[in-house]
Formats: sequence, structure tokens, C-alpha cells
Amino acid sequence: MQNPENIAASTHIAVDVVLDTAYQNISPAQWEKLFSVARKSKLEGFIADMFAGKHINLSEDRPALHSALRNLSKSPVMLDGKDVMPAVTEVWHRIEALCNKWVGITDVIHIGIGGSDFGPRLAIEALAHVPGIASRGMRMHFLANIDTAELARILDRAQPNSTRVIIVSKSFTTLETTMNAKAVVNWLKNSDCTHSQIAHSLYAVTANIPAAREFGIAEENIYPFWDWVGGRYSVWSAVGLPIALQYGFKNFEQFLAGAHAMDLHFKNAPLEQNLPVIMALALLHQQEAMGIKAYAAIPYADALDWFPKWLQQLDMESNGKSVDRDGKPVKHSSPVVFGSAGSNAQHSYFQLLHQGSDVVPIDFIAVRKPMSDRPEAVAHHRILLSNCLAQAQALAHGKKAENPNDVYPGNRPSNLILLPELNAFYLGALLALYENRAASLGALWNINSFDQPGVEYGKVLAKPIEKALLGDSHVEANDNIDAVTAARINLLNS
Repeated sequence: MQNPENIAASTHIAVDVVLDTAYQNISPAQWEKLFSVARKSKLEGFIADMFAGKHINLSEDRPALHSALRNLSKSPVMLDGKDVMPAVTEVWHRIEALCNKWVGITDVIHIGIGGSDFGPRLAIEALAHVPGIASRGMRMHFLANIDTAELARILDRAQPNSTRVIIVSKSFTTLETTMNAKAVVNWLKNSDCTHSQIAHSLYAVTANIPAAREFGIAEENIYPFWDWVGGRYSVWSAVGLPIALQYGFKNFEQFLAGAHAMDLHFKNAPLEQNLPVIMALALLHQQEAMGIKAYAAIPYADALDWFPKWLQQLDMESNGKSVDRDGKPVKHSSPVVFGSAGSNAQHSYFQLLHQGSDVVPIDFIAVRKPMSDRPEAVAHHRILLSNCLAQAQALAHGKKAENPNDVYPGNRPSNLILLPELNAFYLGALLALYENRAASLGALWNINSFDQPGVEYGKVLAKPIEKALLGDSHVEANDNIDAVTAARINLLNS
């Protein structure tokens, strides 16, 4: 699937992260054409505009400046003539001060959904696997689903008198988040916490400070972020507060530093050496050449089992569009994204990846160093890595056999992304690599990667349905409820 003389040219390194595209089956001539496509799409100008604070989110007339949240150099980042870095730096200082202030906390309930949940949850889960990492050992509970089963499980474990609650919502109007927050406040009241204790326990991270105040959050417990930060890009802001509280501000700073280093690479590297751009072009090629409709992200690290879930929102909410920035139908948009930790995934859906009728490209993500200090770690890790490499080879080359059941078609493309180790720095670099790849794909497809209008319609329709579920009378189809939904409501109400 790859000529030996092209293998060296397929290895790209930035921030000590290796990207190996040898199994993409893209010839040097095809790469030249892809880079030409990138230049015709004005990708270089788009990257410069994003970091310069231009209003690249056209539908909402705002920039996408999440990179400023991890700009540890504190070099000025201008938004409409004003440097945003002093406000960002102030939040860093407040986060660090809070880390030094919290004592005797047993439980933290982080309430948020979507972008307010996936990033911090992924980081907390991933860093928990880092051998020897300093941790306060607090129980970090992530409450996202409006299903009270999740709420009940958390409240059964938490100790109300030593619990802190972080309510995370950019708008502070998200239905699931506000309802869950009210339920947790009621739990504190019913646990005989005083009004003063409850006020002391509640924190908010939001762009809507007045709404947080109205909810009852004390001014000093409100941490802002801004409308130029998309929710799925917000873990670098105070949304990532649990990371600093659990693992210390220095680890949170390292998380930002890894992302910042990848940003500088993305901003400054030529397209031919630019990891996010190369990944974006490889996926575009597979769409054009093979008509792929899905791709898988398989981290061969149990610590990154939450990574594909985070990536699903990043890619499909950013680029799952049917019209481009000019309102015209798109030729390509985000494939379906799925994945889970290897080698578990091999015993699940790899049958389809090897012998299914559809070609599904894979990003194999591996870590050089074992993720534990157990005496078995080196031997286990060697087997883990051998499985990762073997799966990529088998997918690329396939196998011929007389029995059709034993035939592997091969020619299944994949990337290998190799981290030196998994710690806060390289976790930040990995997430920023994919964020910048999503932005690059948006530019190549002429899609606005920074709005998400498609998530709103279902929320609007839910309101009249909820009202109908409150009643006990027979529901007829109307302008808001179709005949099928009316029948379902009547079934539920019967």
C-alpha cells in the first residue's frame, strides 16, 4: 500500500507528536494536488484570520478565539481593537487562587452538558491514569443527563457538607443544566445545609454573568468565559476548572501549554509540514477517492477511552452541515465519527473495519510509555502496541485466501498518531491537534465550523410535547405535534 521510498516522507513530527500517514495510500503526486487544493481554498489565510481574531464565524458575526485561552505567552490577541489576554490572564489567576483555597472538599459535582461536559470529563479521566500524578483525591462527579438516574447515583455518593457544585453553561439557560442544578440545590437544602453553606458551595462558569447572579451564585464564585469561545472548544477556559482543582494549577497550565505549542505549529508551519492540515487533507482525499462516510478514532490507551466521545462532538457538531458558508449545498462534510479504546475495540467492531463493505479510515493513537508502574506494565504495553501496529498493517494489506470468508480486502487507510507519553502537556497537544484539524476541514469544505444551528430545532419541538405529556387528555395532531408523535404521547399518557 506504500512504496518503501515514500515511507520516510510520511512521518511528520510537531511538539514531539508523530503523525505517520504511510498507510493512507496517497502518492507524492496526489499530496501535491492536495496541497494545491488547500492553497486554492485559501487555507493559509483562514488560519491567519482565526488567530488574528477576525470574525470567521460568519453566521454569528464573531471570531473563534479559543486559542487565546491557552496563549501562555500572553502575547496580545486583538478582538475588535482590544486585547483579550488581560481578561484571560485574570481568570488564570483566579483559578490558581481557588486551587490554593479549597481544603477538606470530598466531592465536586460538575453540572454541564455537551461542550461543558466532554472536555473536562475526558481530561479528568485521562489524567487519572498518569502514574504518580499529584491529585487531591476528590470525587469528581459529572452530571450531564437530565435522566435522574445519573443524578441519583451521584447524590447517593456525595457528602453534602463537603461538596462543591460547579454549574457550567455558556448561556446559563441550558435546560438540562439548570434543572440538574436546581435538583442539586434542593438536595443541599434537604440535607440541612444552611443558606450560607449553600451559597458558599455554588460556583458558576458562564458567559451570562447576570443569569448566574440571578440563580444565586455569589459574584466571587462566578468565572467568566466569552461569546467568542464555542462550547466544544471551551475546556481551556474556566470550564476546565475541575482539572486544576483535582490535579493542581501547574498540571492545568501544562495542559494549556501543550495546546499552545500545537497552536504555534499550526499557525506557523508550512502546509506540507503542518500536522492538522495533513490530517485534514488525508481525510478529504479518502472522501474523494473512496467516498468514505465514517472514520474511527482508536486510542490504544485506556486513559483515552473518552477521547472518541469528545471528538464526536468536535467534528460532527462543527462540520456536520449540508450547506456551506455561502448557503450552497456542500459536496463533503463531517463523516460519522466513532471509536473506543484499543485493544477492546478489536473484539467489538473491527470485523466490520476489516471485512465490511464500506471503507472506514482509522486514526490509531498510541503512547510510547506504559500508563502504569505495575511490574507487568512493560510486557502488557508491548502487546498493546503490537496489536496497534498489526491492525494497521492488516487493514492496509489485507489477505488473499481461497475461502471468501478468509479474504481481507485491504486498502483500508489509517494514520498513526504517536505521543511520547500521556500527561497533561501531551493531552493538551492531542486535543488541539484535532481542534485545528476540524477548523482546517471546515475551511477546505467552505463550512462554518463554529456554529451549530442544527441542535436547536428539536429543543423547540420538545416544549409543546412536554406540555402535552403533562395532561391526561387525548392529544390530536396539530401544527407542533405530528400524528406519529401524538400517538406516542397518548401511549405514554395511557
